[in-house]
Amino acid sequence: MLDYKFIKDNLEAVKENIKNRNMTADADEVVRLYDEKTALTTQLQNLQQQRNANAASMKQKLEADVRAKLVEEGKNLKEKIASVEKSLNETEEKLDEAARKIPNMAHPKTPIGKLDSENLEVKRVGTPRVFEFKPKDHVQLAETLDLIDFDRGTKVSGPKFYYLKNEAVFLEQALIMYALNILRKHGFTSYITPDVARQEVLQGIGFNPRGNESNVYCIEDEGTCLVATAEITLGGYHSGEILDKNALPLFYCGLSHCFRREAGAAGHFSKGLYRVHQFDKVEMFVYCLPEQSDSIHEKLREIEEEIFTGLGLPFRVVDTCTGDLGAPAYRKWDLEAWMPGRSDEEHPNGDWGEVTSTSNCTDYQARRLNVKFHDDDGKNKYVHMLNGTAIAVGRAMLAIFENYQNADGSITIPEVLVPYCGFSVISPKEKVSPVYRTKK
Repeated sequence: MLDYKFIKDNLEAVKENIKNRNMTADADEVVRLYDEKTALTTQLQNLQQQRNANAASMKQKLEADVRAKLVEEGKNLKEKIASVEKSLNETEEKLDEAARKIPNMAHPKTPIGKLDSENLEVKRVGTPRVFEFKPKDHVQLAETLDLIDFDRGTKVSGPKFYYLKNEAVFLEQALIMYALNILRKHGFTSYITPDVARQEVLQGIGFNPRGNESNVYCIEDEGTCLVATAEITLGGYHSGEILDKNALPLFYCGLSHCFRREAGAAGHFSKGLYRVHQFDKVEMFVYCLPEQSDSIHEKLREIEEEIFTGLGLPFRVVDTCTGDLGAPAYRKWDLEAWMPGRSDEEHPNGDWGEVTSTSNCTDYQARRLNVKFHDDDGKNKYVHMLNGTAIAVGRAMLAIFENYQNADGSITIPEVLVPYCGFSVISPKEKVSPVYRTKK
């Protein structure tokens, strides 16, 4: 969250930022509650001083009537202190709730806009393939090659779940190992993180675990949720800790299952693997000094570009507009791969689809999770926290299927993945159903 005093001192800028980010939050209420908290804190401190003075006087030799008067005064002070403490606690809770709704400030160069269509393209790598045949989308390819079973995923688990089969199982593991080895080369410490996190950790990262708009699955009566990304578990790793300045920056990467309700998400381009309730992902996460975060954000983007350049997939980089930023993000870069299956009347040959993102969240998450470093001036200060997708397996696989398909219905495996897969082509095969069906 933002610092209360910062909100008060920069009220108009904060309100303009809320408007630009197309969010609902009441900065005026935060300032009002902050002033109320400040006044109550001062009142409480004065009463505590009076109580201490009263207690000191009681230690002296006093006449009976004077002592009785001090005892009565002490009782009154105790009641007043209890009352003010109650009011202060209530005000602090309201202030915390109101302040958590206010998004991080956006980078000055972030494009102003409400929709992802207003993101600013800053770079393209590779050229979309021109097919000599009519390409299939990844769902058609997966079903024809017996790689994914969406129908039985729905039957067993519900819509937007699926079974990976045959070569797709090895391709998923290959993508994970490919990404992990690149991150190891860049000095990341690797983790396999828990798939469950406490609700307060999700709130600290910026996820809302409750309500109809929540994108996470909560575990009933446990106070925990299934994680939507390893950003949650890696971000909570050092919660409530003071880090050694000399150890920063810390580069972590986490492999996890990711669970997302994707409430309300629908549409032609959300089908298949693009938007599902469960997928695997390798996530990058960094704790650093405030002066390091801008340059590290560029480094995370460059690593994402390295991964997708190595896969031979055409992609573009976009600077995410204010309305498409998540609340914690100060600035966010998205990588969008070319997806031939995203064809329609407006885009007959395909279109771009997001495959990774990387965000600089400055100290927004660190304040909520209370992660600090001990600075040279002797003060404890909040670290900056960044995250980025190394590989979201489903979307990367989608892009590989569609871009590497061949006229005979086969799919060529990107060269960098062949050593991990153990094969270079996924070829059509004769499917024999294990389900016995009698002829009518």
